[in-house]
Amino acid sequence: MTGVPFRRRRVLCAAASGLHRVAYYEWGDRGSDRTVVCVHGLSRCARDFDALAAALADRCRVVSVDLPGRGESDWLKQPLEYAVPTYVNDLVTLIARLDVEAVDWVGTSLGALCGMAIAAQELSPIRRLVLNDAGPVISAASLERIGEYLGKAPTFASFEEAVAYVRAVSAPFGPHTDAQWRGLTEHVVRPLPGGGFRMHYDPKIAEPYNAQRPFKDSDLWHLWDAIRAPVLLLRGAESDLLPRDVALEMSRRGPRATLVEFPGVGHAPTLLTPDQIAPVREFLLGT
Repeated sequence: MTGVPFRRRRVLCAAASGLHRVAYYEWGDRGSDRTVVCVHGLSRCARDFDALAAALADRCRVVSVDLPGRGESDWLKQPLEYAVPTYVNDLVTLIARLDVEAVDWVGTSLGALCGMAIAAQELSPIRRLVLNDAGPVISAASLERIGEYLGKAPTFASFEEAVAYVRAVSAPFGPHTDAQWRGLTEHVVRPLPGGGFRMHYDPKIAEPYNAQRPFKDSDLWHLWDAIRAPVLLLRGAESDLLPRDVALEMSRRGPRATLVEFPGVGHAPTLLTPDQIAPVREFLLGT
C-alpha cells in the first residue's frame, strides 16, 4: 500500500505444543532511539500498518507483526493456543529480539488487548500505548457479529470476488476508496494452486473464539487500572466493540486516556488516512 521499503524477518517463539515462527516487518532505522510495535486485529495482518509505518519511519524504527496463524507466521499445532497469553509470550519474545529496553505500542482490536495485557505488568517495556478501538469492555454483540464470519474459510473465484467479501465483512471500517479496499484485501488472501483465492489465516483461530459462546461483555478493568503508560485511545464513532460510555470512562480512570473519535467509522479505524494517522504520530513523536 506504500512504496516505503521494509525488511521482513522471523523470530522463533515457543508454545506448549512446540516451536513456531512469527513473521514481522521493519521500517526505518534500526539504530533509532524510538521503536514502535504495531499489532493487528483478529483476522487481519501486519501489512495493515504500511501507511502508518510510512508516516513514522522518518523518526522511528517501526515493527509490525503477523500474529501466529495469520499472514506469513506459522499456524499453531494446537488451535486452543490461539489466545492472548500465547500472543503476549510471542510479542515479549519479539521485543527481546529487537534488543530495546522500551517500545511504543499501536494495537488494533486484538492487538490493543495484547498491548493492555503487557502494559499492565510490572516491568512493562511499553512506554506509550495507542489503543485502536478496544478497551476493558468488549460488547457481546460485537463478538457475535465477528463470530458470524470468523473461520468460515471462504474461497473466491477471483481477486475481485475476494475484495467484495472483504468490503462486506469489513464494512464497519467506514468509507474507503476502491484502491484502499484492494489494499486491505491483497495481504489477507493468497492464491490457490488451481486458481482462485482463499483467506490467508488459519480457520482454526475461530475454535477458541467460539468456545466462549454464549458471548458476554468482557470485564478487563483490572488491567486498565494497572497501566501506567500514557494512552491514546482511538475510537470509531459508530463502533459496536468499544461502547462510547466505556471510552469515556477510560478517559477518567486508570491512565486517563486521551480520546480521539472518528465520525462515520465503526470497528475499527484502519489508520490509512491522514486524519487517522495524524493523532498517532503526534502522540508518539510529540513532547
